[in-house]
Amino acid sequence: MPQLLRFLLLFGLLCGVLPGRAQSVGAPQLPCTLVFKLRPELKGLGTATDVAHPALRQALAQIGAAGIRQKFPRTLPASPEVPGSVDLQLVYQVMLKGDVPLAKACRTLLQTGLLEYAEPLNYRAPLYQPNDPLSDSTNTAGQFYLKNIQAYRAWDVTKGDTSIVIGITDTGTRYSHEDLRNQLKKNYADPIDGLDNDNDGYVDNFRGWDLADNDNDASINMAVFQPVHGILVTGCAVAQPDNGVGLAGVGFKCKYLPLKIYPNTATGSFAGFEAIVYAADHGCQVINLSWGSPGSRSQFEQDVITYAALNRNAVVVAAAGNTNAELDFYPASYDHVISVAALAPNDEKSGPATYSSHVSLSAPGEQVLTILGNNDSDYFPVNGSSFASPLVAGAAALVRSRFPQFTADQVAAQLRQTADDVYGLPGNTTLRGKLGTGRLNVHHAVSQNTQREARILSSQLLPARQAYQPNDTFQVVVALQNLLQPVTGLRVTLTSLSPYLTVRQGTFATGTLATLARATNAAAPFRLVVAGAVPINTRVELRYRLTADNGYQTDQFLTVTLNPDYVVLDASDLHLTLTSRGSLGYDGIGSDLGQSVTYQGSAPLLYEGGLMVATSPTRVADRVRNERNAASPDFYSLTQIALSRQPARATQEAYGVFQDSVPTAKRTGTVGVRIRQRGYAWASAADRDYAIVEYQLKNVTPDTLKPLYAGLFMDWDVLPDANRNTAAWDSVRALGYVHDRENPTVFTGVKLLGGGTPACYSINNGAPAGSAVRLADGFSSAEKFLTLSNKARQSSAGLTAGTDVSQVVGAALRPLAPGDSSVVAFAVLGAPTLAALQAAADAAQARYNVVLPTRSPAQQQANWQVYPNPARTQLWVDVPGAAAATEVTLLTSLGQVVAQQRISGVHSRLNVRLLPAGMYLLRVAGPQGVWSRRVIIGLE
Repeated sequence: MPQLLRFLLLFGLLCGVLPGRAQSVGAPQLPCTLVFKLRPELKGLGTATDVAHPALRQALAQIGAAGIRQKFPRTLPASPEVPGSVDLQLVYQVMLKGDVPLAKACRTLLQTGLLEYAEPLNYRAPLYQPNDPLSDSTNTAGQFYLKNIQAYRAWDVTKGDTSIVIGITDTGTRYSHEDLRNQLKKNYADPIDGLDNDNDGYVDNFRGWDLADNDNDASINMAVFQPVHGILVTGCAVAQPDNGVGLAGVGFKCKYLPLKIYPNTATGSFAGFEAIVYAADHGCQVINLSWGSPGSRSQFEQDVITYAALNRNAVVVAAAGNTNAELDFYPASYDHVISVAALAPNDEKSGPATYSSHVSLSAPGEQVLTILGNNDSDYFPVNGSSFASPLVAGAAALVRSRFPQFTADQVAAQLRQTADDVYGLPGNTTLRGKLGTGRLNVHHAVSQNTQREARILSSQLLPARQAYQPNDTFQVVVALQNLLQPVTGLRVTLTSLSPYLTVRQGTFATGTLATLARATNAAAPFRLVVAGAVPINTRVELRYRLTADNGYQTDQFLTVTLNPDYVVLDASDLHLTLTSRGSLGYDGIGSDLGQSVTYQGSAPLLYEGGLMVATSPTRVADRVRNERNAASPDFYSLTQIALSRQPARATQEAYGVFQDSVPTAKRTGTVGVRIRQRGYAWASAADRDYAIVEYQLKNVTPDTLKPLYAGLFMDWDVLPDANRNTAAWDSVRALGYVHDRENPTVFTGVKLLGGGTPACYSINNGAPAGSAVRLADGFSSAEKFLTLSNKARQSSAGLTAGTDVSQVVGAALRPLAPGDSSVVAFAVLGAPTLAALQAAADAAQARYNVVLPTRSPAQQQANWQVYPNPARTQLWVDVPGAAAATEVTLLTSLGQVVAQQRISGVHSRLNVRLLPAGMYLLRVAGPQGVWSRRVIIGLE
């Protein structure tokens, strides 16, 4: 086997890529690193290494920030003359000490209310897919794709210009290659002399820059992952023509700027988006991104793209991905990006190519002959959208040469509108609209100046939500711009492509629009309504069809998520998210599916929460974090959580069913319970500080569950300082609560309303090694069992010095026979003071007693007596067989507690002589449950 082929085969295997197969790469996060963006009104408080706001400084201290720096101090600010432009000077990067989860650190910063966003930084991998090593790699004249895309005819119109520079953000370059050495854009303002001669902050950036390792050597390093990827990409765009060797890049005379974004030092890190900013700030009119991953949309990344496209007027081109599926791929799927899908030589979709409605156009992506870069004169055919993208980048450079007056968005429109339709081919007929406007035609792009394209620039959904529930109604406001030749009779029609979403008003007529003119339907937004029955997490596609006189037509698409796997009880001031699998706040640790717990419009107050059920240290069921700091997979949904359309007992009612697995010989760690979950919230003034969650546990095993515990784990982050929280226990009310120890502005908590003997365990999240419960190294089943079963011996945390806390409030339930059920209920509360929280807890108890009485088996109801009834002076209560510490409570019909006492025997007597005549509710709480009975006072 020739040495070249042997190297590529080994290279492909090392990269985890088998010959002829697609590669799909995820988006891991950079460790200990996050970015945040200040709100614009706070810009004056920021410096290069600080933001002079006490609340933000305090939050940074809470998360253990080891350093903060302005990420892009030299960028252009947003301009009112460029609608939609962004100010990257508001973005700061934070390095953490390493002991704080990134998701929790971001939420802590967001709680300040000073930021537009706080996000981890993603790692986006290069999209390399080597060609089969056994194919013919010796044909140096095999650039079939130049004929497909009509590059030869395009060069008769324009060969580009050396002033047009394509930024190649990738693994680096080979400066000395015969087809690249003369194509490099050199910075003569900063020769290599150890000085920053052009005062741009980069010393000796004469021939590109290594953003990953922060030095001026952008050449490849053979020791790193996919080293020659950047050279392969560069050859497609700018390989030197007319030099008698090798091949010709589509960009012809246009130059390239190598920007290395993958590190080869221990201190380096992925720098793809930093490279985009560098390229835009250093004069690159086109920027190529042959890297990315599915999912993981980031507002920071979108801001960077927007800055390059709008603030700096750079055309951004990106590979659409190499996964044979319809999916969103980033950065290709961001706004202001030309997303390029890969085609086979016959113009059908390449087998492994990603496709979607976000694709702008397609280009050849199989057997693309390009520069290899192992030496100064080698070439090799490769596959993948990584190499379709630079073909379009080269074409964009030619369009910029031919039409210098075009903005970046206009260049993108020109490329889209001059593409050749490929949907008539057999392999593409089912993909209409998913491969963009067709296959790149460079000749048409540089020769035709009569094209039309109006485009939706933005879509605003009102009210703005992550997802919409069944029966929701919402509006869509669009901003539209005409990018090319003037259009007349322009009309936008919005259509739902799903039966689960109906457009009630979907037309918008703009009439005539001049070149670059804008329009909006803000005065009469599109109106939509969600169906009553929608599958969980349904993604619905909406189509904008833009039509005008003379037969112009183009489509754009918008995706909306319906029926998320959670509901939000938001009828009161306390908003609580309930999921279908027993989690509260969010669907598991680190998830963004959910809206946490908030109080009176506050920032999120709960990092993680959920129900835990246990019968031994090795048999625990839940969806909260486990010993690996990942969400436990125990509970699975049987009936999706949903809001009732006709609530009978509350302003809002939610219902769902979930379960864990039945224990077997091979699966010994589960409990075996089916749980009916109910949630209630009220809009009435007396009930605005709480929501109630009730769980009915049914034993689905053949054995009695004894002992049995159930409780809510709540990792609170209470404002204003989550690292200064105190957790405490009100044993009279069975109320666990948390607040900021030094400056309490809001109190949160959980109260046990009924179901068994109360238990509370308060946790110091930063507890040292050797502690009974230490969340820093995960939350084991044994630790969970301890927190549920210890009664109230660990009732407080952070009393003397505030800390980051969690709390478990639960109950010891009665033994549960096979097929039997038991009910446990909690109130989740928020209030501005402790007294108000305690009042809310009392109100929740009263409401639960009166409106939602616990239903106990008939035989248990018959075991206790109240007499005389009616009564005038005293009321006797007999509870045969009751355990010690049974509580008796008398309430008015409105839920007000008028008498309450503990009893430790069979009989109890209440003095009711001074009470007004009327109907009352008597409640008896004991280890076997909570029972209620109506009594009359005033007659005997």
